[in-house]
Amino acid sequence: MRTPPDDTPWRLRLSACVWLILANVIFYAAQLIVPLAGMSDRPPPALEPYLALFPGDLAKGYLWELLTFQFLHAGVLHIGLNCAMLYMFGRPVEAALGRANFLKLYFGSGVLGGLTQAVVSLAFPAHFGLGPVVGASAGVFGVIAAFAALNANLPITTLVAFILPVTMRAKYLIVVELVLAVLGMLRPAESVGVAHAAHLGGILAGLAYVRYGLNWPRRSQVRHDWQAVSDHQQELVKATAVRSAAWRRQAPPPGEDLPPAEFISKEVDPILEKISAHGIQSLTPRERRILELARDKMRRS
Repeated sequence: MRTPPDDTPWRLRLSACVWLILANVIFYAAQLIVPLAGMSDRPPPALEPYLALFPGDLAKGYLWELLTFQFLHAGVLHIGLNCAMLYMFGRPVEAALGRANFLKLYFGSGVLGGLTQAVVSLAFPAHFGLGPVVGASAGVFGVIAAFAALNANLPITTLVAFILPVTMRAKYLIVVELVLAVLGMLRPAESVGVAHAAHLGGILAGLAYVRYGLNWPRRSQVRHDWQAVSDHQQELVKATAVRSAAWRRQAPPPGEDLPPAEFISKEVDPILEKISAHGIQSLTPRERRILELARDKMRRS
């Protein structure tokens, strides 16, 4: 007679992508609330003078602005678009790379994007201006570029000008991003109010991180339907796990005779947490075998 598994305390498990969205919303709320605390005989306080990225401040050593500017936004539409794109593309990228690599990708793209905008602004102030830069766009563009690089041949549908749906392979999304960023940089910053150089820096950072910053196969197949977690794991296991005849003759993993619910609780849940933290590429052959066994159990149940 088996005893039921111990009950573990409930924990709120949100992806890093969702936490980033919540942080952006909180900072934007603070941008709206802080000025309300101003006195009638004083100018209202604001976060932008302290947290936005001012190109001239980097020469003074205010390097923290390369990080803090990513949490500020210029309006509801600005934060809405950034959070929507981060939600759509960030979750499958985080599922593929793991939490730590995803955060490195996101913030690294944001920092390099902000640095790119600052450099071109200082080099060509008449064209790009020296005004403050805010927004998560550089990091988001890096995430989108990474998604397209990891899923080069995956068909995706996007809206041109938010109206016309167009289906293309993901790799062409990188070309579209690059073209829009370069064309945007040709227009004076005052006429568009968009930091296109930051977008360009974020795109290049995302591509560089996937190409050089990861121990990841160049033709990794990451499923676009992130919700189908078991199917996603099944495809990756099939693509990477090479089982020899000798492996098939080895003893089955511990717990194979357990009921499906208990097997998943004891054997599968820790593996899923490992994937969330470090990515599918961190699994050992034994852990991949356990995932396949879990899939078979669920099919038979």
